[in-house]
Amino acid sequence: MFVPCDRGGGSASSEFKGFTLLMPAVSVGNVGQLAIDLVISTLDMTKVGYFYTDCLVPMVGNNPYATAEENSVELSINAEVYSLPSKKLVVLQIRSPFIKNKYRPFCQTLLSWVKSSKCAQVVLLSSSHAYQRDDEQLLGTPLRYLLTPDLEKAVGGLMQELNWKEMEKVAAYPGINDTEKILHIPGGGITKLLFTESCSKGIQMAVLLKFCSEGDNIPDAFALVNYLNEWLQLIKSEVNTSSQWKIPSSWRLLFGNGLPPALF
Repeated sequence: MFVPCDRGGGSASSEFKGFTLLMPAVSVGNVGQLAIDLVISTLDMTKVGYFYTDCLVPMVGNNPYATAEENSVELSINAEVYSLPSKKLVVLQIRSPFIKNKYRPFCQTLLSWVKSSKCAQVVLLSSSHAYQRDDEQLLGTPLRYLLTPDLEKAVGGLMQELNWKEMEKVAAYPGINDTEKILHIPGGGITKLLFTESCSKGIQMAVLLKFCSEGDNIPDAFALVNYLNEWLQLIKSEVNTSSQWKIPSSWRLLFGNGLPPALF
């Protein structure tokens, strides 16, 4: 559950009434997490607390958004909460994978917090295996969205204006029974479970995802965060480009430090 920071002051309240909660799914390529990094870094969001849970692999590290030597030694853990009251935005960043069989308890705890904190809506950034797309999903943009029925009433028309493509359902039994369709998000981690639970609990949730493959997923993160910005307008610009987003200092270590010169 949410544990506020002392330094957060008034912003560290456990209530985020009317805020949009933005969070990643731990999914293929870590695209959602990388996109969240760009949002936190660019908007210079303040850490207001932690999300305490036994569902994630424990971890600790240095401040991933360090801007100077003074704040580089601050510690970060596996699930932290950042806030920007001026934009009514709260962000949950998840930095480690889920423990086996802990998906459902995490979803239940998270959605309970969403209700108790009075968040207006949840936006989940995710990804799915590009190689498992069906024929229809191969057409057009690799970006997709999903809306729960409660959010569809509020923003469904806007998605149509943006010419966004809704995530297609696929045949439950391909080649045997193509009429029965299901939502299938391979590589999406908690995405499908969290979305279906939100539908049943009447929570306003949007899923924004990108089809991708494992590798250097930085371009995928930029594509996903620009997709998000088309809707929420987190940063103002006529044309979404990668140069608008501030790359966090931790990204210098995404692929390690390289081989020591002494080896050559």
